[in-house]
Amino acid sequence: MYLVIVIIGVLAGVISGVVGTGASIMLLPVLAYTFGTKLAIPIMALASIMGNISRVVLWRRDINLRAFLLYAVPGIPAAALGANTLWVMPVSLSDICIGLFFFLLIPLRYWAQSRALKLNDVQLSLAGGVVGYLTGVVFSTGPITIPIFAGYGLIRGGLLSTEAAASFTIYLAKAFTFGAIGALPWPVFISGLLVGSTLVAGTYIGKQFVLKMNENTFNRLIDAMMLFAGSSMLYDFFK
Repeated sequence: MYLVIVIIGVLAGVISGVVGTGASIMLLPVLAYTFGTKLAIPIMALASIMGNISRVVLWRRDINLRAFLLYAVPGIPAAALGANTLWVMPVSLSDICIGLFFFLLIPLRYWAQSRALKLNDVQLSLAGGVVGYLTGVVFSTGPITIPIFAGYGLIRGGLLSTEAAASFTIYLAKAFTFGAIGALPWPVFISGLLVGSTLVAGTYIGKQFVLKMNENTFNRLIDAMMLFAGSSMLYDFFK
């Protein structure tokens, strides 16, 4: 099973390096199956920090500092609040919430794209607070954050780098919250670093293919990942 985690981790890193999201969607169900949901969530939080750091380093010159601050400042405390909410949930409830949210992300993403959302500073900050809390509770909101930053006017490297920097701070807040409530013992911490290293490796591989993927292929890939992840989490609830 650990070999499967490594393979999926590298693949998830490649995909997230290319399209800006997808790592958590692919990895969380596998980690939940291997370690259980309660341990998988902090492990994935640490891994996401490492994966986003690698994307920030790769695209550091393209970060839009204004957009980053507008999103991250309200998003950080909201993510900490969401993480506390998640941790007190029964495992079965967190499974079904995460699973249903993955399914809900599919129409939400298409709705955002069809509306061609244009966000101003205030709206971006509000989105940071709302999505930050959701990230704390349901874990992965990448398919939403990409349209949000695109709606603010970011494209290509600026979009990937700014979204990665914002996600890094959100996941860091979540990880600190888990540490404060005792959810990051050393075995979990080490597991998070190891899983994160597979994402980093995949991200550097994925840079070779950035911005070359056909849009239809991208949309189908993201939809398939969310369907798989949602089904996996709901399977854990109903089994």
